[in-house]
Amino acid sequence: MKRFSVRLFALGLGLGVLGTAAVLAVSAYASTSHAHARTIRGAATRLPGTEESGQPVVDWNQVLLSIVNTPGAQPANVQPTRNFAILHAAIYDAVNSIDRTHEPYLISVHAPRDASETAAADAAAHTALIGLYPAQQGVVDADYAAELAQVPDGPAKDKGIRLGDEVASELLAIRANDGSNVTPPPFVAGTNPGDYRPTPPNFPAPAFTTWGQVTPFVLERGEQFRPAPPSALTSDAYAAAINEVKSLGSASSTTRTAEQTQIGQFWNPPIQNFWNQTAEAVALAHHTDLPTTARLFAMLNLSFADSAIAFYDAKYTYRLWRPVTAIRLADSDGNPNTVGDPNWLPLAGNTAADPSYPGAHSTISAAGADVLAGFFGDDQSFSVTSPALPGVTRSFDSFSAAAEEAGLSRIYAGQHTRLDHEAGLTLGHDVAGFVLQNTLLPAHDSSGK
Repeated sequence: MKRFSVRLFALGLGLGVLGTAAVLAVSAYASTSHAHARTIRGAATRLPGTEESGQPVVDWNQVLLSIVNTPGAQPANVQPTRNFAILHAAIYDAVNSIDRTHEPYLISVHAPRDASETAAADAAAHTALIGLYPAQQGVVDADYAAELAQVPDGPAKDKGIRLGDEVASELLAIRANDGSNVTPPPFVAGTNPGDYRPTPPNFPAPAFTTWGQVTPFVLERGEQFRPAPPSALTSDAYAAAINEVKSLGSASSTTRTAEQTQIGQFWNPPIQNFWNQTAEAVALAHHTDLPTTARLFAMLNLSFADSAIAFYDAKYTYRLWRPVTAIRLADSDGNPNTVGDPNWLPLAGNTAADPSYPGAHSTISAAGADVLAGFFGDDQSFSVTSPALPGVTRSFDSFSAAAEEAGLSRIYAGQHTRLDHEAGLTLGHDVAGFVLQNTLLPAHDSSGK
């Protein structure tokens, strides 16, 4: 009997925290090939009735990372965080329909206990990805065949496949009209001091201008945790923030240290990719089982998807100009403590194509750190690599330390001010806290009756 859950608004995480700190090596970008993703789980085969490995979730996460990093594969008008959330919510609801220890995200099918959780996860992922990326069906089908080959043939496998396909199909239907396919109206840039406008030197068209109106996955509405307006252009706080990024974030800065330069360049790729692959390494180091791993990645990516909706809502509500514009036009901002530099450019070269406040890196990183800490505790030692700086490794003793550095990197890169960073951290904490407290909670009756 299929049912749709009502999200519970109960307090408490209800998540097991593992105390052992793991030393992890994380490649924080999708460099895994499809071929590698198809062979990685060979040693993790589980027979029906035994604890099933969380490796399938990692495998499918790697497949999606590979897709979004394939030029042209990710639709330009769709924020990738949405598709990660759909993938992992489908896997979670399929696996949880068998496991039944936690509340479903949206869909629960009363599946037989002997159905294969691994086959259900594989089928849910396959159906979700084909629905989201029909042009990638060939490679996804090949991954699916290789993943299913790890599951023994028989009734348990067949039941799992039917379950996973049903759950993913239902979830895709639910999200089909969530506002993600709306054609945004032409963006009209402001001309007053503080107004966002396309940025030099390439003047890109603003991106995701209506993404704040996409239906959230867990939040009640996109503006639920909208930060307070940014400090006035005439304030001391604004002047301090602009002068900091003017000095530290300049392409020709003489005050930025060598390490700050490295940090500014290191974290430049899509921030959710770093946190997804960090989660892969942490889950594998802790040998989390399939239901726990599915819940971890669902919680993480639901938080990311809603964080993106929330920060785009705020960005296009306040429409604050980016540092490159603010610095070049500082003589017009009415603040005696800022001085214009019409030739200023950021370390990163080009500027991201959306308003400045709040910072996306800070929002996503705060959310990711909170979800991972909710499962494993904050004190984890791990290392991160980046495609932006091959051969460079950044090491951390906690998720929160990595989140702070990732956010600050945008000041060093000349992309954001400290005001953007601090507002982003607060927004990410608020979104993740709400997700952790209100979805995928322990079931009141986990007996499966």
